[in-house]
Amino acid sequence: MGRAADVVRFMAEALARQRGRLLPFFPVGLGCGIGVWFALAQEPGVALYAAVAVGVGALGAAAVWCAAARPVLIFAAALGLGFLLCGARVWMVAAPVLQDEVYGPVTGRVVMIDRSQAGALRLTLDRVWIADLPPDETPARVRLSLQGERLWHDPQPGEVVMATAFLSPPPGPVEPGAFDFRREAFFDGLGAVGYTRHPVLLWQEVEGGDAWIGRLRAQLSGAIRAAIPGDAGAFAAGVMTGDRSGLSVEAVAALRDSSLAHLLAISGMNMAFVTAFVFALLRFGVALIPPVALRVNAKKIAAVVALGVALFYLLLSGANVATERAFIMVAVMLIAVLMDRRAVTLRSVGIAGTVILLWQPEAILSPGFQMSFAATIALILGFGWWSERMARQQWSRGAQFAVTLVLTSLLGGLATAPYAAAHFNRFTDYGLIANLLTGPVMGALVMPAGVMAALLWPFGLAPVAFWFLEMGCRWILFVAHEVARLEGAVTAIPAPPGAVLPVLTLGLCWLAFWQGRARWAGTVPAVVAFGLWAQGARPDVLIGGEGVVGVMGPEGRALSAARGEGFLVRNWLENDGDLAGQAAAAARAGFAEGPYGMVFPLGAGSGVILSRPEAAVAACRAHLVVVMDQDLVPEGECVTVTPERLRQSGTLAIRALDGGLGLTASHPGQRLWSRDGVEDPARFFAAQGQ
Repeated sequence: MGRAADVVRFMAEALARQRGRLLPFFPVGLGCGIGVWFALAQEPGVALYAAVAVGVGALGAAAVWCAAARPVLIFAAALGLGFLLCGARVWMVAAPVLQDEVYGPVTGRVVMIDRSQAGALRLTLDRVWIADLPPDETPARVRLSLQGERLWHDPQPGEVVMATAFLSPPPGPVEPGAFDFRREAFFDGLGAVGYTRHPVLLWQEVEGGDAWIGRLRAQLSGAIRAAIPGDAGAFAAGVMTGDRSGLSVEAVAALRDSSLAHLLAISGMNMAFVTAFVFALLRFGVALIPPVALRVNAKKIAAVVALGVALFYLLLSGANVATERAFIMVAVMLIAVLMDRRAVTLRSVGIAGTVILLWQPEAILSPGFQMSFAATIALILGFGWWSERMARQQWSRGAQFAVTLVLTSLLGGLATAPYAAAHFNRFTDYGLIANLLTGPVMGALVMPAGVMAALLWPFGLAPVAFWFLEMGCRWILFVAHEVARLEGAVTAIPAPPGAVLPVLTLGLCWLAFWQGRARWAGTVPAVVAFGLWAQGARPDVLIGGEGVVGVMGPEGRALSAARGEGFLVRNWLENDGDLAGQAAAAARAGFAEGPYGMVFPLGAGSGVILSRPEAAVAACRAHLVVVMDQDLVPEGECVTVTPERLRQSGTLAIRALDGGLGLTASHPGQRLWSRDGVEDPARFFAAQGQ
């Protein structure tokens, strides 16, 4: 009993020493509750929500009366609150989702224009009307990829357009545990995706102030691209307005493979550059006018104006998660300036994380959220450590600038590398060099030139600023292409098991937020996470749409087809940590010709891609798995994979186990965004014995 009391006393004293530094742990608690909710295999019921709500209330009441344990109680309450937030959010955003494939006339208002990975122009429409579909079954939003060779009309935000399109429900993950686009689409209100090869027709002009921010974005982007030709103009439009639709596929690939794609995403760096430039311009501009400088507080005036500019920039850019985080951080910083408080601290990170998770709890799953916060926390801690040491020594301004530049790129790269590798299956080996060569140009030339172009536009002097903007953008694209061209510029990284990122993040959060020697305990889960990553095993067999099969072998995954299902198999290979193309993977050893079709190894047995439907029964007796191109279930003990079953299950992953086969489907069937999936893959794919 005495030992337990000593432990409680020790913990209370440890928490007391952290007083004033625990705010960042609140969004961590919210994130844990959100993670638990998303990890559930089935949708929670009302009884569970009620129990969690009662628990949150009880913990909150206990926190009021028990000061010693208050931080722990608040953290536990935050965990339950995160769970409840997800339950509320999922019902708030629930909207009709297309159930079957549809071909016919589609009408809707243009709310967003962007490009796909293949470079096709895409339109996101709301106020949708689909022929022969009742209003209560019509999705709130649809996204169309324009694949025709000519447009009869150049769509603009706010216009109502019409097209004859092929629509289908949003696709699920390319394999079990992979990124779930269907879940993301559900929370975005996107109920159908598709394409059209026919011209898009104008149905109705823009009405009044409808979609004014989208139209303004399009107008500014068009003006920038008209003043600066080629990819340089498209890059400038992307960093200034968030409209990246004009950038070529080659430029996007070069930016990605050189670790410079973050410059194109309007996030912390872009927001900081714009806000800092406006703040400095106003503050020093007022200082140049002594009669005004003596009568006003230039610092606070600059803070107010910079906050307004940041808000406008947020709206103009489309307000993605990383930009929202950056704006909240900037707002907290500028409000701190107005209140004569310290601006950049981990408290501002905690506030930003709390606001975003309260508003959009699903954001925690996005790469932008994870990478943005990881980089920001690393920079705050790194520069805090560096400023303490720099204050003790005499450093020249040139040395300070050089060290700051290197430290910014190094800290940002190291902090985001695990998340980038986990989500995008690649590590850019020369990313540090590319960022060192482009970071100063982005901050000292590109963003200031963009702001000055906007300020000088009414006076007809924008071409001067546009020239500097063009030179900076051309330099960044030049570096991106040259670095991406280097041998070994990209190293492929296998996708980690699902537990890796949560365990790693919890360890890093403890390491970052806790004060004192106990913080180093955070290295333990971080090491465990990397160990799990290194030991993670990929599925032995993957079976996707149209019956394409990928078998893991000594050379990597061998594919049953050299063409078809390109997006699917490309992602399989990337998740394997394999940069080979589909044709190269199809040439690998892994399949052999058998009496019933193409045979592939599967543990102690084998599977077959059936080529003769009449041999289904014999094939089922000879092989563990039979992949068919017809919806026929033969009699026997084999696992039968048919087109209809694949449509319901999504990609099927198979692992050879000592006691048989482990089957996992990429479409679980128990969550609101995946009701048409399957609950038990083993039973679903088992032969019926008919």
